[in-house]
Amino acid sequence: MNRLRSLVLFLALSTLLVLESCSPFFYQPFGDRGARLGPETPMKSEIQSLPKPQEPIVAAVYKFRDQTGQYKESNVGASWSTAVTQGATNILIRSLEESGWFVPIERENISNLINERKIISSSRAQYEQNPNVVLPPLLFAGILLEGGIVSYETNVYTGGAGVRYFGADASAQYREDRVSIYLRAISTSNGKILKSVYTTKSILSQEITSGFFRFVKFRRLLEAETGFTYNEPREMAINEAVEKAVHSLIIEGLVDKLWVTQDSLGMDHPAVKDYLLEKEANIQTDYVGRLQQNTFRTPFYLGLSGSGQSYIGDYSTSFMRPGFRADVGFGISPSFFIEGAGGVQQIHINRVFQKTESFADLGVLYVANSSSKFSPFLKVGGGAYFNLQDQVGLSTEKILPFIHYGAGIEYLFSDQVGLTGKVFLNQLLNDRFDGIEAGSFNDNIWGANLGLKFYLGKKKLK
Repeated sequence: MNRLRSLVLFLALSTLLVLESCSPFFYQPFGDRGARLGPETPMKSEIQSLPKPQEPIVAAVYKFRDQTGQYKESNVGASWSTAVTQGATNILIRSLEESGWFVPIERENISNLINERKIISSSRAQYEQNPNVVLPPLLFAGILLEGGIVSYETNVYTGGAGVRYFGADASAQYREDRVSIYLRAISTSNGKILKSVYTTKSILSQEITSGFFRFVKFRRLLEAETGFTYNEPREMAINEAVEKAVHSLIIEGLVDKLWVTQDSLGMDHPAVKDYLLEKEANIQTDYVGRLQQNTFRTPFYLGLSGSGQSYIGDYSTSFMRPGFRADVGFGISPSFFIEGAGGVQQIHINRVFQKTESFADLGVLYVANSSSKFSPFLKVGGGAYFNLQDQVGLSTEKILPFIHYGAGIEYLFSDQVGLTGKVFLNQLLNDRFDGIEAGSFNDNIWGANLGLKFYLGKKKLK
């Protein structure tokens, strides 16, 4: 016992020391940090890899607003700080400039610009003695960009895991928030909305902690803990979502021929092709990345499989013997099927008999992940063993009913063909299969199937 305690103590202390030794990796702020350029997002390189425009577009942004109306969460009282940045206009203007496709012009604080131009005109007229001084005209925009941050959802996903044993514990938690951006381009000549795009970005938060709390001797308590948290900056998430919106707006404009590229590639540019593939895949997925439609399984299938099964009953020894079954299923929903099956199975009891029995069953099959190629499934139903020429097993009956339980996995190689593996238990409703009625449990047949399933017919949407 003492050795076990010493070992647990040693392991706990070693774990804590390892975590502490790795603490510089977690960016603990022990020293000063100087000013640096702001970090860039992965979307920055994607925007800059777009084809160059034939001529940059003059664009005006008056206000790219926070339209969520949300405030930061607080556990101590009301908080009047907003949940997302109020400077999204600055983020959008920089993204437009960095893309190379737009020439952004000042409109958010245009009154300041006009006042400054008046001061310049007044000063020059006064000191140059020329009242007819005229400044160059202001640029006017070809398109007006509007939109804003329309949604900030917290706790879209939360979860974690932990373990505690003998005074030592470790745990991890995570949380996902989500911010959504809408951006639209408007023609200044006629007010027509040329294009509207929508992007979203997840904001991740993680926490990992570990600790040790134990009396190592009488009146000697050892306590230690370490850990770290990571919160993705909301400003960076909004920055990436805005850059993705600008990226999408540029390519959508190319698709609709609102503007053209400098080179002759146009729609054949790799960045454009990648975006169109992403857009097509996005239409088929929901907000958590799952397929919105049952693209893999049709409402009707046929199955063929081989099996191995064994007997459990009043005799003690039995060995696996081969069998064959055929299945047919009809879908009542994307996840539920009515399945009927029939076939033959060889049953063996050591030194007693070996016999081939026919069987049939009917039940409900549940496919747990119907929109994926890989899915577990469960089946519950009823059936019977029968032998029209002779008795079933060693009983005096030609039909013995049973309850069927099955569980397995299925993997689709294509939309029509899948590989299935299954274990099953046929629980007989009486104890007469082996010719002996003894004990408090009925005879059972258990085994496993391996085979192919063929989905036929047209696919259905969820």
